[in-house]
Amino acid sequence: MSIAKTVLKAIGNTPLVELRRVVPADHARVLVKLECNNPTGSMKDRMAIAVIECAESDGRLQPGGTVVEYTGGSTGTSLALVCAAKAHKIRIVTSDAFSQEKRDHMRALGADLYEVPSDGGRITKELIEEMIERARQLSDEAGMFYSDQLQNKDAVAGYHPLGEEIWSQTEGQIDAFVHVVGTAHSIAGTSTVLRRHNPDIRIIAVEPEESPVLSGGEQGAHKIEGIGIGFIPPLWKTSIADEIMTVSTQEAKAMARHLASQEALFVGTSSGANVVATIRMAKQLGPGHTVATLLCDSGLKYLTTDLYTSS
Repeated sequence: MSIAKTVLKAIGNTPLVELRRVVPADHARVLVKLECNNPTGSMKDRMAIAVIECAESDGRLQPGGTVVEYTGGSTGTSLALVCAAKAHKIRIVTSDAFSQEKRDHMRALGADLYEVPSDGGRITKELIEEMIERARQLSDEAGMFYSDQLQNKDAVAGYHPLGEEIWSQTEGQIDAFVHVVGTAHSIAGTSTVLRRHNPDIRIIAVEPEESPVLSGGEQGAHKIEGIGIGFIPPLWKTSIADEIMTVSTQEAKAMARHLASQEALFVGTSSGANVVATIRMAKQLGPGHTVATLLCDSGLKYLTTDLYTSS
């Protein structure tokens, strides 16, 4: 491997691994992309560098400027990484609904945090809307670049390389791609490239069972960090996915624990949700097919949550 000039050059080109023990023998092959191998331990590093560099190139973000964002943690951590590497300042609105590790990581990278209290640690539509409004207020100050992730189309392009990586690593042998929906950037960007190579590939979107808004249901509280914002993401299009699956918080957490103990893959709750849905799709397709998904982030971001703390 060559020497990277900066940490930003270490983003992407993550391994693709076949699951062996949590997938039944009569199912399709299941492959998982280890996005926890990115510098902050999250796939969000991909969108963060795209967002910041696009804003720099068109003058929205000046040298030494300040970025403002609302986030459950991973986007904020990734933006803080890029800002630290590029000598920008960053202000982040987050909440105690999201793990302490994520908040500490953002602070360690130099971010100024503004925390909105939650209702007992639950992720709700009302909480997300309050965070967005607080960030909007902060962005009214002079010299601020409001990255506004839900509305930011630049983020989608950050995931085009991810689609190319999956296509190359599978040598084009992939029948379906399954992924959770938060902002919809990652599923949109990845699926755009995969469909460019194979228009017949099936794309499956995943959302929390407790808040199935993409499926036409009512919003509700859940504890799968990073997905299920309680309303339709502004950049979501129904054409992105051929099917939508729901996964409960309990199922997602159980699978994350199984991945750690049975596959030696230490990941977060959204990754567990991805694998639950991917195994369902693998059952539908059967042997001789291949389904891929993402392990979105590292379990190190959740050590003090009830995902991994001892009872």
